[in-house]
Amino acid sequence: MIQIYHNNRCTKSRQALQELENSNRDFEVIYYLETPPNRAQLTELIKKLAIKPFELIRKTEKIYIENYKGKNLTDLEWIDAMVKNPVLIERPIIVSGDKAVIARSTERIKEILVENITDKRHENHD
Repeated sequence: MIQIYHNNRCTKSRQALQELENSNRDFEVIYYLETPPNRAQLTELIKKLAIKPFELIRKTEKIYIENYKGKNLTDLEWIDAMVKNPVLIERPIIVSGDKAVIARSTERIKEILVENITDKRHENHD
């Protein structure tokens, strides 16, 4: 099942949601500001993205600028900062199986959708 970590107030997130709707695939919308991921969920999400936690931080957010800019935190401390302040999590994130992308461009969205189709084909042939 495809999932999108979505913030409806974000233009890029609304565009990604529209792409998913247009794809005619089943997907789940996770409104991560209302139901933020816990530490384990966020750690797993970062693993699927294949990035460092700091790369998932929205560096233009006021809370980042006022409380975290210039700080040299550990990966776990960055994860805890995002758990405590989910607005710091970059968006939108689309997850499919064991892969995820920060879907700020149509190309990234299509990349995960194509992988999802390829994975389904492999499942059907195994």
